[in-house]
Amino acid sequence: MNTPELTLTEAGVRPTAVRLLVWREINERFTDAFSLADLEDALPTVDKSTLFRTLTTLVEAHLLHDIDDGSGSQKYCVCTMCDTRQCGGHVHVTCTRCHRTFCLTRIPIPEVPLPTGFIPEQTEYVVKGICPRCSRQST
Repeated sequence: MNTPELTLTEAGVRPTAVRLLVWREINERFTDAFSLADLEDALPTVDKSTLFRTLTTLVEAHLLHDIDDGSGSQKYCVCTMCDTRQCGGHVHVTCTRCHRTFCLTRIPIPEVPLPTGFIPEQTEYVVKGICPRCSRQST
């Protein structure tokens, strides 16, 4: 397993103190998707704009990917599908009650046949439903 410094460097990201702090926190605290607000709660001493810029840098370096789960709050997830960080992505599941998003990292986004000449630029695959915790609360 690489050190945080090496992981950032290999991805082409300069390992500043804040970037290292954020990367470590993401990897230690979040096992599934998280939002900027979640990261703000985890790192209250770092201002929101710095966190947002750091997340953007990590997405651009393919260390994180962003998820539009329809909740109105952008979510992020650590890229884990492949060593090159250029993976095709994986499926996400979003709870319609608590709005948490879970990564199904072992399930790749299925290939969809597109019309001739159509060039895909981004693919997101989000299944919406009720998570186990919320379904237990309603019974």
